Amino acid sequence: MSDLLANLNPEQLQAVTLPPQHALILAGAGSGKTRVLTTRIAWLISTGQMGPHAVLAVTFTNKAAKEMLARLSAMLPINTRGMWIGTFHGLCNRLLRAHHKEAGLPSLFQILDSADQLSAIKRLLKNLNVDDEKFPPRELMHFINAHKDQGLRPAQAEVWDDYTRRRVELWAEYEGQCQREGVVDFAELLLRTYELLSRNEPLRRHYQERFRHILVDEFQDTNRLQYAWLKLLAGHDGTAGAPQGAAVFAVGDDDQSIYAFRGAEVGNMRDFEREFGVQNVIRLEQNYRSHGNILDAANALIKNNQGRLGKNLWTDQGAGEPIRVFEGFSDLDEARWIVDEARELIREGVSRDQIAFLYRSNAQSRVLEHELFTKGVAYKVYGGLRFFERQEIKHALAYLRLLANPDDDTAFLRVVNFPTRGIGARSLENLQEAAHRSNSPLYNAAASLTGKAGAAVGAFIRLIEELRRETENLPLPEVVEHIIERSGLRQHYLGEKEGQERLENLDELINAAASFIAEEGAMPVPDPATPDAPLPSPLASFLAHASLEAGDHQAGDGQEAVQLMTVHAAKGLEFDVVFISGLEQGLFPHENSVMEKSGEEEERRLMYVAITRARQRLYMSHAQTRMLHGQTRYCVPSAFLDELPQELLLRVNARSTPAYDNSYSRSPRAAAPVTAYESAAPAGLRVGQNVSHAKFGQGVIVATEGRGADARVQVNFGAAGMKWLALEFAKLTPL
Repeated sequence: MSDLLANLNPEQLQAVTLPPQHALILAGAGSGKTRVLTTRIAWLISTGQMGPHAVLAVTFTNKAAKEMLARLSAMLPINTRGMWIGTFHGLCNRLLRAHHKEAGLPSLFQILDSADQLSAIKRLLKNLNVDDEKFPPRELMHFINAHKDQGLRPAQAEVWDDYTRRRVELWAEYEGQCQREGVVDFAELLLRTYELLSRNEPLRRHYQERFRHILVDEFQDTNRLQYAWLKLLAGHDGTAGAPQGAAVFAVGDDDQSIYAFRGAEVGNMRDFEREFGVQNVIRLEQNYRSHGNILDAANALIKNNQGRLGKNLWTDQGAGEPIRVFEGFSDLDEARWIVDEARELIREGVSRDQIAFLYRSNAQSRVLEHELFTKGVAYKVYGGLRFFERQEIKHALAYLRLLANPDDDTAFLRVVNFPTRGIGARSLENLQEAAHRSNSPLYNAAASLTGKAGAAVGAFIRLIEELRRETENLPLPEVVEHIIERSGLRQHYLGEKEGQERLENLDELINAAASFIAEEGAMPVPDPATPDAPLPSPLASFLAHASLEAGDHQAGDGQEAVQLMTVHAAKGLEFDVVFISGLEQGLFPHENSVMEKSGEEEERRLMYVAITRARQRLYMSHAQTRMLHGQTRYCVPSAFLDELPQELLLRVNARSTPAYDNSYSRSPRAAAPVTAYESAAPAGLRVGQNVSHAKFGQGVIVATEGRGADARVQVNFGAAGMKWLALEFAKLTPL
């Protein structure tokens, strides 16, 4: 026990050894929250307060879940396989597999990742002859998922106009299509599980009595449905006859809540504290990542947000170096300075992997990439196309999905004519119409086709049936290899000019199947609490694993290179050296935040996350001019720079003349240099100020540029749209 608790600081020790009561652990960046969570589980098991199968631990990424299981295995002499530790989606998938009948699903239901869901929606709109310009498939997908994340079904959705009513009708049609095909999307996994437990009292009570301790990582990122799901399992949902609730151990940081656009509710932390009557609120404030100046800057910035639960990060590692701030004449000037500084660090021995360029918007990467390429610096855009999303991998998985479930229309359409078999678009339209009329899967409706198309589709059906027979008794890696060979995928890519990389990826899929079997076992492990539940086949388990991995937001291939990423993508990561670029009003904070409730506070939390990614050195930069939409924009330094203690900053002198070459064109207006900080507030107006216009009504200033007779402001007038107005002619009244 002394080894288990060794080297914990007082606050960590207090959190780990709490009695079985609800607790809220406010874990600041770099404060060792994963260690606290894992040690808490190990301590509860080793002291006999619960068995390994009485814990439910929820993470937000598969990577975090695997790390937790690995640490537990090192701490305790137990077999962690079968423990309920995973992501929300992974745990819901597991529960629905065990109780698929009660949930109204086939035993081999398949999971649609985002690309598959979009494909299914496009197919639905085509079958219903719906104009996809009026109802864009991607927007409809977001509409559906956002409502599901709120725990809503079509019948419960609020309808305020005819357009919304039609979208709700299409949503209902989509749900019917998914049910017919035996598939679920990611949002459906959680909603279907919540509904199952809500209406099935014996099942609900079984899990409420089983899980006596529920631990949740990244609690600030939970959405409304996830919080309701946790309350239900903890016995705090108000249902009659619920057993004494489980002890909920919630770990999170309200200062790092940056996913409101995904439905995350930072208010869930306060609701949890109030609704569960939490008496134990512990703050983990000692930071083991960053030097003192970096933490002091982060603390000073985030104190400007209202309604925080409150904490103050500190370290015993010393103050470290000052934060360097550079002001460039242009975005290219800024990029050149960043890349030159990075090259100097690399020459001094800093690993490329430990240098990160962070930016608010993906569009900002172009000029950085151009400069990195020009200077010959290896780089990687973090969060690029992931393994299970690559074209050749999705083709192979589609064949495997058809082996497991021939009713999967999305998989059918992906590969029925790939590699090409002479099945044209018109033939597929006829097949889909026949399937729609008979309310049956495409696989079953194939017999309705005649002529050449019917023969080609029939040959495809026979191929799938032969593959099913040939692979019936093969180990999973051999199944994957056989499919790649017999489907024609390998031969197809052998004939492609750039096919070698795709073939290497297909070989890696075989390796992935072998690794999956090595890690998970040849057959799934039965749950001790539901020993009679049907077990999915290794193939079905592997397909679920692939879908869940594709839905994970983590990526990386280990290649040593400078890392480029948005600040959103950087959450959870840390680097020795961090550059935060584009610190200008309208860019960071983003101009859209001005019109959103609590938008500026979310932007400030995003800046806080960016700062706390740095361990040793932190650079910040901004430009006086920036090319946006083909035009030069005169920029105002970000207000966040003014919120930092100025004594922590080392300002690098801005260049007084433009530093650009002929390969990077600029408009004539850009030639005149702009003095640092001089371009703010033409005519006494400022970004964020409310104004009134005689024609457009009331609005908010989101950007300014120029001075004197050239002074202009960009105003968001809401319904009237975004307008650039010349102050020499426009009569704006400050409000």
